[in-house]
Amino acid sequence: MTLGAFHDFCTALPHTTAEFPFGPTAMVFKVCGKMFALADAEQFESVNLKCLPDVALELRAQYPSVLPGYHMNKQQWNTVLMDGSISAKLLREWTLTSYKLVVNKLPLRDKIPLIAAMDALEKEQEKP
Repeated sequence: MTLGAFHDFCTALPHTTAEFPFGPTAMVFKVCGKMFALADAEQFESVNLKCLPDVALELRAQYPSVLPGYHMNKQQWNTVLMDGSISAKLLREWTLTSYKLVVNKLPLRDKIPLIAAMDALEKEQEKP
């Protein structure tokens, strides 16, 4: 997956913004102001994604290109190396999971409008 495709996928998620709070190269994707993905905007060598702690460990054991989150909480974040070993479909799936984990922690007033949108996204992802 290219940086452009990743950017387009993330920003197509409801209420998502792409920002640069850590400098000109660290692109942060946020939903309702909360981060769900982080990528280098120049080289796109890796992506940081939020994950459930037990799933994070499983993914690290299963995929050599999935590492503990670089500069992040190592229990809840993974760094996915963009070395071509992870399919675009799997990266989109993990990104959507990260997005949902953040949405689920939002206040109810922010979360309710996003639930239907997330359901529609899941149905879209299931299509071949």
